[in-house]
Amino acid sequence: MGVSQRKIMVHDLEIGMFVSDLDRPWHQTPFPIQGFYIRSQSDIRALHSHCKWVKVDVAEARQKVDQEEGNVRLFSQRASGRGNGRNELKLPPLSIREPVSHQVTVPLRKEIKASRELLDDGEAALQKVFNAIRSAKAPDLRPVADLTRKMVASVVRQPSALLWLSRTRHYDDFLYQHALNTAVWALVCGRQLGLNEGLLNHLAMGCLLSQVGKTALPKDLVEREQQLSAEEYAQYRSYIERGAALLENSGLSRAVMTVVQNHRERHNGSGFPQGLKGDRIPLLAKVAGIAEFFESLITPRETRDSLTPAKAVSMLYEMRNIEFQDDLVEAFIKAIGVYPTGSLVELSDGQRGIVISHSPERRLWPSVMVMQDAGRQSRKTAKIIDLASYNESKSGEAMLSVRECLPHGTEGLDPAGYDVTGAESRWSLGKLLSR
Repeated sequence: MGVSQRKIMVHDLEIGMFVSDLDRPWHQTPFPIQGFYIRSQSDIRALHSHCKWVKVDVAEARQKVDQEEGNVRLFSQRASGRGNGRNELKLPPLSIREPVSHQVTVPLRKEIKASRELLDDGEAALQKVFNAIRSAKAPDLRPVADLTRKMVASVVRQPSALLWLSRTRHYDDFLYQHALNTAVWALVCGRQLGLNEGLLNHLAMGCLLSQVGKTALPKDLVEREQQLSAEEYAQYRSYIERGAALLENSGLSRAVMTVVQNHRERHNGSGFPQGLKGDRIPLLAKVAGIAEFFESLITPRETRDSLTPAKAVSMLYEMRNIEFQDDLVEAFIKAIGVYPTGSLVELSDGQRGIVISHSPERRLWPSVMVMQDAGRQSRKTAKIIDLASYNESKSGEAMLSVRECLPHGTEGLDPAGYDVTGAESRWSLGKLLSR
């Protein structure tokens, strides 16, 4: 973030400015992230209803053009020709029929312990399916269906557990990792939307099978998704139709198939394979699309660097009503947090650690397992700071917050090396978590 800030009255704001601070705490407003670009008069009106003045970051405003020509365009430059990648489309507010209010019923510690083998089983199940398809055999989808039910049940009970597990384990194959993690992100979002367990099962199953078509493509082509020529990209895009054809006679529900077929469609018509837009894209496919896109941003690849989860959240927020419906973007951010579970962070006092959970009501104040002190020395024993609880009776400089989200691979902060099963370890969540 830039360092050149100036105070400005809300009625003097202009489109293109970057709002970096408010005249009240961010968590007292409906804005899901801290800091955003003003894209329309509706953004100004929303700010006017909550604030008299704000601070704008002059440096960030200058960088907006560069961002649109750089990172943001990187993921939208493959438009189908039906949209230019930046067209906005506004729909009426999203309405979920008979939404379910899912409640957390299991402590995080207990759910992590119960689900610690779930993703291992998931990778094995997907491996069997993908190998069968590669060998031109009819896949047995029963293990995937069983996996789906277990994942849904876990996320309904405690959404942070699978997020933690998916972010702290190593996978043998990128496709399995991508499919599994996409399913987890999608389920957490679907839970936030109030989808019932039946719909959540369809959503997860569709996400798990969404990458099947890539088994028919050269491995190199899949790995270089963002560095393909126009001809190569045309071949890459065919994985959607290939996947749908491979699964056509597998007995899958229509709802599952819509996720497989439409998860790369985009809200403004810039996606593929059909260039569908708006309400023509099924709801479950929209959720899967957001989840798949987010996972692609934060996953390190040999061909490109990944974004930190916080930067990915910010990019996603900038794409609301462009590539993704705004209601769903905001639901996704509320569900995963500004600093999602598994994010590496540095606190305002210099301590470093990993986010283990968050509350939608306190989206900027997650619970952090601190592993390095302010001098970046590893602690002999880890400690957990619930920023929301810590800041309850504090104000001003005494409050503790997240200073920045750190990139994957930050020295001394490898999540895969931390014990989360409850075993005897100085990093054991079993000894640290009480909820």
